[in-house]
Amino acid sequence: MAIDISEAIQSLNTKGGNTHEYVITGTPTNETEYKSLVQFVKSEDANGIAVFSSTQPYTWSQISTEQAALQTTYNSLAYARERAEAYPSQKDFMEAYTEKEIGGDSTKWDAYKTAYNKVRTDNPKG
Repeated sequence: MAIDISEAIQSLNTKGGNTHEYVITGTPTNETEYKSLVQFVKSEDANGIAVFSSTQPYTWSQISTEQAALQTTYNSLAYARERAEAYPSQKDFMEAYTEKEIGGDSTKWDAYKTAYNKVRTDNPKG
């Protein structure tokens, strides 16, 4: 998944305690495009229509740096996403545990533990 510009803006908003609203009409790839394709809302008129600011609270450098940092973080957690999807389900866990504890049959529990440990081996922590 590629981190898009809106995620970078939201992250900068959060870090700065800001609530800048914005409209993006395209996919900017440089400063010129950013300045023309991204508009920040300054206020709204008497009819509730957005009035856009003539300036932007973030520079293209800030946006692209934040976007790259978010992408790096996302990429570094790929192992965790893959690992989470590969684990046996909670339903499998509950069924295996219940049969072991209440029914006295550990067959499903042993299979669950094997599958669980295989995920850990196949997807080591980054």
